[in-house]
Amino acid sequence: MKILVIEDEPEMLALIKQFLESENYVVEEACCFDSGMDKIVSYDYDCILLDIMLPNGNGLDLLQKLKSLEKADSVIIISAKDSLDDKVRGLDLGADDYLAKPFHLAELNARIKSVIRRKKSDGRKMLEFLNVKINLEERLVLINEQPVELNRKEFDILIFLLMNKNRIASKSAIAENIWGDYMDQSDDFDFIYSQIKNLRKKLRDFDAKIDIGSVYGMGYKLISKNNT
Repeated sequence: MKILVIEDEPEMLALIKQFLESENYVVEEACCFDSGMDKIVSYDYDCILLDIMLPNGNGLDLLQKLKSLEKADSVIIISAKDSLDDKVRGLDLGADDYLAKPFHLAELNARIKSVIRRKKSDGRKMLEFLNVKINLEERLVLINEQPVELNRKEFDILIFLLMNKNRIASKSAIAENIWGDYMDQSDDFDFIYSQIKNLRKKLRDFDAKIDIGSVYGMGYKLISKNNT
């Protein structure tokens, strides 16, 4: 899952980023209005943590821009401004939640999980596709009711393909959503191929009724073996 943190306080930004990375999120950052605008216009995120008071602008204007683009990114406002007017305006503009500073990082994590779960799975804790079940909260995959051990990237790729099972996922889209900014450190997409190769093997070893199909020159798509 990919998170964007838009926060101008360096210490707070570093603390949030370190904590979320320890929780296995891919974290990108922006420290001012302009860099935040560049990020939300250029990329998609599972959740955006948005401060209101930013250098050169207001976070609520970023939220308004995000919604004008009709993007589906979840947004949690994190701000020291705990006035009722700010909270109401933020929620009216389409924010999914509002968390006033100071807050506990454990509570922030719970809020993130909640909004992502609501947005991507309509409030369900379990996703199912044929004989494959995924517990989003526990990050557990079951095939034929048997637990399957996946590493973090394999799990995130499987979730991404499942959430987009009716479309082809390009290698660049997978890289952007799973690796975030770190995708730029690689000259090619061999690292994606390696993870998908391992994931395919595990699906087949446990007799999953789904597979990851390759679409030449385009990317990958989750398919039912009944249709192959």
